[in-house]
Amino acid sequence: MSKFFHEGSRKLQNRFETQPMADRLAETIISDQISPEDKGFIEEQNMFFLATVDQEGRPNCSYKGGSVGLVKVIDEYTVAFPIYDGNGMYLSAGNVLVNPHVGLLFIDFQRQARLRLNGSAFIQENDPLLAHWPEAEIVLRVTLREMFPNCPRYIHKMVLVEESSFVPKKHCQTPAPDWKRLEMVADVLPARDAHLAGDLQDPAATINRN
Repeated sequence: MSKFFHEGSRKLQNRFETQPMADRLAETIISDQISPEDKGFIEEQNMFFLATVDQEGRPNCSYKGGSVGLVKVIDEYTVAFPIYDGNGMYLSAGNVLVNPHVGLLFIDFQRQARLRLNGSAFIQENDPLLAHWPEAEIVLRVTLREMFPNCPRYIHKMVLVEESSFVPKKHCQTPAPDWKRLEMVADVLPARDAHLAGDLQDPAATINRN
């Protein structure tokens, strides 16, 4: 049994007669190091999808967006990225504290290319990289297990129309999301957002915009 494939994968490979092809691809495209080309691709992206798993093995998938350079390649085995202010649930970062296994999916919709990166994530207290991303609350570092490109045939070709105005930037105040002005959360906002409770918004209009 391949270290990369398990019994479930093999069962389907045998059913559809793809095991030789799967083994060849595993031998040729899967890497345990981040190449300079991969580094360039990763650091050119302004978003990615993050999959995490809780202590019971239940998955959670999250979209992470920011500016170009959202993910920083530290060395050939490590990447890092920020966790910004969100809804306060900390589902992804919380999962990392109880189960380090993560998967990152990078997609360049304009060039129609994608890259998968799987590894183990950890949170370092007072991480010096916090200063690298304005308003970052947490930095997640991921130690690479394996990475590989994916067939791009089903990637829709799209272009960026506008970067979100909520992406934190240096020397620029980040606006608060409208949902934090809803009455339903007014009495449970953290201290840093308590001032928003006095500017209540219409729930229907707010939810439709966010």
